[in-house]
Amino acid sequence: MEKIERIKSEEMIGRIDSRLVKNKVVKSIFFAATVFTSIILIVLLVRILTQGAPYLSWDFLQNFASRRPEQAGIKAAVIGTVWMMSVVIPTAAILGVGTAIYLEEYAKKNAITRWIQMNISNLAGVPSVVFGLLGLTIFVRLFGFGNSVLAAGFTMALLVLPVVIVASQEAIRAVPSELKEASYGLGATKWQTIFRVVLPYAIPGIATGSILAFSRAIGETAPLIVIGIPTFVAFLPSDVFDSFTALPMQIYNWTSRPQIEFHNLAAAGIIILLGVLIVMNSVAVWIRNRYQSR
Repeated sequence: MEKIERIKSEEMIGRIDSRLVKNKVVKSIFFAATVFTSIILIVLLVRILTQGAPYLSWDFLQNFASRRPEQAGIKAAVIGTVWMMSVVIPTAAILGVGTAIYLEEYAKKNAITRWIQMNISNLAGVPSVVFGLLGLTIFVRLFGFGNSVLAAGFTMALLVLPVVIVASQEAIRAVPSELKEASYGLGATKWQTIFRVVLPYAIPGIATGSILAFSRAIGETAPLIVIGIPTFVAFLPSDVFDSFTALPMQIYNWTSRPQIEFHNLAAAGIIILLGVLIVMNSVAVWIRNRYQSR
């Protein structure tokens, strides 16, 4: 009997040792993957900063694009990006959050809503060039917007719309049912409950997911190329129907030129683009922390 118990004990110890070894191996693999990706990121940042930082100046921010690298600037691209995002953000936010509210609070859970939900999730993974083709067909040719701020803004809004919808749905689902039931118990209507209880509680998740989606819209190039946004612009748009250029298009233009000076200008433009993305992500973190503390 003692021999059997000893054998079982040795088998148990062997299994524990085997699991500890497997755990160490898996931990080492994950650690190596983290170190590898961190090294790539550091190398990329160092290369961009060392190559582009010397070209950052006030003249670089104030000048328009030029065929001479010493006179080239990024003013038109920065202002054009602001114009484009002024269309993308309200369009995607209103449509995305509205769709999420309808699907989660009003729509019946049947085959049709499940089919809609499945397609929204699939659209979130569609390549961006497909949305460029959609924007070219609808906004550029069918509606006749041309290569304007409006056409680019609507195209980019379609690109990030599935992500905004999914993020908003997840945030709305996270609202405790007890809060909604308490609101109904006090006599509030469904819309009053959504507006005064559900949305305030879900704002951190909605804002975080939406801003991250808008960050993607700022850095996308393929849809803008497909709808024909110019890479060389020496003027500022006066309204949403004017032609314009954006930061990704300007960077793409500079990297396609053979002169090394334009490549350095592209690195400087990437630094500005990264700065914009960092600011947007910081705003998302601030909104999340502010509303979670409340």
